[in-house]
Amino acid sequence: MTTNAPRPEVMRYTAFSSDPDGGNPAGVIPDAAGLDDNDMLAIAADLGYSESAFLTPPPEGLGGPQGRAYTIRYFSPKAEVPFCGHATVATAVALAERIGPGELIFATRAGTVPVQVAEEGGTLRATLTSVEPHIEEIAEADLAEALAALGWPAANLDPAFPPRIAFAGARHLVLAAATRARLADLAYDFERLEALMHRLRLTTLQLVWRESDTVFHVRDPFPVGGVVEDPATGAAAAAFGAYVRELGLVPEDAVLTLHQGHDLGRPGELTVTLRAGEPRVRVSGAGTRIG
Repeated sequence: MTTNAPRPEVMRYTAFSSDPDGGNPAGVIPDAAGLDDNDMLAIAADLGYSESAFLTPPPEGLGGPQGRAYTIRYFSPKAEVPFCGHATVATAVALAERIGPGELIFATRAGTVPVQVAEEGGTLRATLTSVEPHIEEIAEADLAEALAALGWPAANLDPAFPPRIAFAGARHLVLAAATRARLADLAYDFERLEALMHRLRLTTLQLVWRESDTVFHVRDPFPVGGVVEDPATGAAAAAFGAYVRELGLVPEDAVLTLHQGHDLGRPGELTVTLRAGEPRVRVSGAGTRIG
């Protein structure tokens, strides 16, 4: 994008809520073909959302319905990320308003992500299917550093949910709080946590509290993106789904509800669907235009 080039269209949508004041806002740039990396980063920084999504034509061989396949890249105000769930949902809803509900397919840096958009009671709702996930253990020293940066004593963790790094397009450290009060009280050392996350190649921390067998409250510090906290995090929700399934904390077939953003005044709801014999995780949520 040169100085004299017209600014590309920028749309603003929120994901995981049907209320413009809820969920997680994202910028959606439907035609980013004339932008280089610096342009995209500058637009994302100007918008100030945790991530913005930039669309270009699909690569050869991606497949999918004619006119409904795209390459998508995601930028936070500070850096590109390989995959972002809420910006994918926001983009899918924005596209569905233009070309109708149905199947979409996105080529991301993390892999191919199909999305199905349907209208339910006048609200558009998108369901993404993650890339194949995995989880791994975290070294004791790294866990101790994460807890120190958070200001959480180890006794504040729920022993039923062992700390793990989970991946479903991006890497997230899953830590479970023993109480809702512990989750609500989030005041961390930004630079210390950011340094650890860069070293471990983490996108967010997925902090969770279990309300019931299938209902969780979650929060996601995101210092590596230049954001104190992400209001609703689809990629982390997918990673968490893989985490609870692999550790046998939920049945192989399960539908989980994740509440996020309440502590920020932007309540949202994410639905995580697990299917027996299918390693990929589905994450669903509503979306709507802002303004």
